[in-house]
Amino acid sequence: MNDTISGARAVLIAGGGIGGLACALGLANAGYAVRVFERAAEFGEFGAGIQLGPNAFHSLDYLGVGEAARQRAVFIDGLVMMDSLSGDRVALIPVDAPFRERFGNPYAVIHRADIHGVLLDACRAHARIELLPGQDVAGFEQEGDDIHLMTADGNRHAGAAIIGADGLYSNIRQRIVGDGDPRVSGHITYRAVLPIDEMPEDMRWNAATLWAGPNTHLVHYPLRGWELFNIVATYHSDRKTPGTNEEGDRDEILDRFRDVGPKPRSILERPRRWRRWVLCDREPVENWTDDRVTLLGDAAHPMLQYFAQGACMAMEDAVCLSAKVAAASGDFTAAFQAYQTERVVRTGRVQLSSRMLGYVFHASGVARLVRNSVLGAKSAADFYTGLEWLYGGTGLSEADAS
Repeated sequence: MNDTISGARAVLIAGGGIGGLACALGLANAGYAVRVFERAAEFGEFGAGIQLGPNAFHSLDYLGVGEAARQRAVFIDGLVMMDSLSGDRVALIPVDAPFRERFGNPYAVIHRADIHGVLLDACRAHARIELLPGQDVAGFEQEGDDIHLMTADGNRHAGAAIIGADGLYSNIRQRIVGDGDPRVSGHITYRAVLPIDEMPEDMRWNAATLWAGPNTHLVHYPLRGWELFNIVATYHSDRKTPGTNEEGDRDEILDRFRDVGPKPRSILERPRRWRRWVLCDREPVENWTDDRVTLLGDAAHPMLQYFAQGACMAMEDAVCLSAKVAAASGDFTAAFQAYQTERVVRTGRVQLSSRMLGYVFHASGVARLVRNSVLGAKSAADFYTGLEWLYGGTGLSEADAS
């Protein structure tokens, strides 16, 4: 396959992560030729577990891979917040039948590589999609009817439009927004995956459990048919430089969580190796589009992990963008503006809400007591109402969905 399919210029996507592949699949299903440029030598994902809200399953169903994703996911019973000092349960959001009925889809957890694999398999099987690994995207040029994506090896690739799904350090974003390095949040996350036999037996809960503590929190949930447990530990730090998927220091994480109770401590003591991320995001921006070039996922609106919505928002982006392109009959300039208009407030709300949720999780002193009192008084129905804006979304406007 070259720059065209049946004489039509292909849409060029920078980035072969979850958002880039979801976008490729959505556009290809709408009849467009797509070429995906991935920096890594092979298409794949590192990391561990992610959470899939009902809004994510709406997107996956739209893309035609919902059933495949369900087969690899673990369907938990609830979202649980525990107080890591007292050991008491603060709040429970059941995600059982009433939750599914309210939002039209389940809540699940899945290994990041598994959901990426579902999308990758579908893209590989699609005749309109070409996957190009080992292609480091450096930028783009557009002048009149000509638009080119440039790679670091000096090659230029002509296309009909360009979508930057190239993540937190997007080179496409720097040409459009030009906001430099991301914001270092002051939070560091350690991640590990435990075989089920190494997880403390009394802590093998079928829930996405969060232990909230002063300037720290711990999350755990099962993966891959209960073969594994995902462990994520986050703490405040004054580190000013970013870092991704680095070797973690076990003594450091145990020291940072030295004041937590025996149950969360029993989990933190189990992993022998950790991977470390310095958490970063960016300020929400009103514009991430330049004519026939736009951004998607973390390239457009990188967010902290606290709402567990990064991948979900990227898939919603893909659904919305695909629908807008189809509705505009190939007028990419109009489609990209409509997509941006549709997405900027919703994604900005998740970005800002994720920051605020970090303060809630890490509260200390009287703020901790207030958090526990307020959240502990909420019923399941209260939580469902408060989450309607998030889990009730599909990525599609009423006009696009009809």
